[in-house]
Amino acid sequence: MNTGALKDKEEEEWTGSALSISIRISVIFIVLCGIIYPLVSTGAAQVIFPKQADGSVIKNEQGQIIGSENIGQQFTSPGLFHGRVSSIEYKAEASGSNNYAPSNPDMHKRTQESVEAWKKENPEVSVNKLPLSLITNSASGLDPHISPESAEVQIPRISKETGLTASQLQELVQKHTEGRDLGLFGEPRVNVLELNIDLQKLSK
Repeated sequence: MNTGALKDKEEEEWTGSALSISIRISVIFIVLCGIIYPLVSTGAAQVIFPKQADGSVIKNEQGQIIGSENIGQQFTSPGLFHGRVSSIEYKAEASGSNNYAPSNPDMHKRTQESVEAWKKENPEVSVNKLPLSLITNSASGLDPHISPESAEVQIPRISKETGLTASQLQELVQKHTEGRDLGLFGEPRVNVLELNIDLQKLSK
């Protein structure tokens, strides 16, 4: 056998060996990363953080899922607390919002419409007391929380609609006010869905 033929045979064997190794490594990583790791991490999450792993769902008294702690819902009834503006109507499959600049005409129009709606629904409360967060969109459009101030400013309307006293509603807001994470991070907040669930119980 000449030198050229021997060299070609060695290269062919090397190529075949490299291809075989590549395939085996690929299969190993597919099994490890595509099957074993997801199963282990999901199993660990179910053991350590079962509620969060299942989506932090909220159930009613009948055990039916009515929402999640992490995704807001659209509330329009005057007898309920309202959340933030959502340009996607809280549709989780379409997370995001229009990145309007303050000078954008569409942003100005939307904000003005929100202010006019507030004035119509809350005639007892001056626009000067309207928290900015109630007429602005969150980055995701799914924010389930409002500030305690944003909840408190809605009390006169809800009191009128439900017959509950302002002090009863104030206590309800305080009950659902979450502090800063670890006492340092974020701002105090109120989960609107959880607040409205207790509000409906109180209104019965």
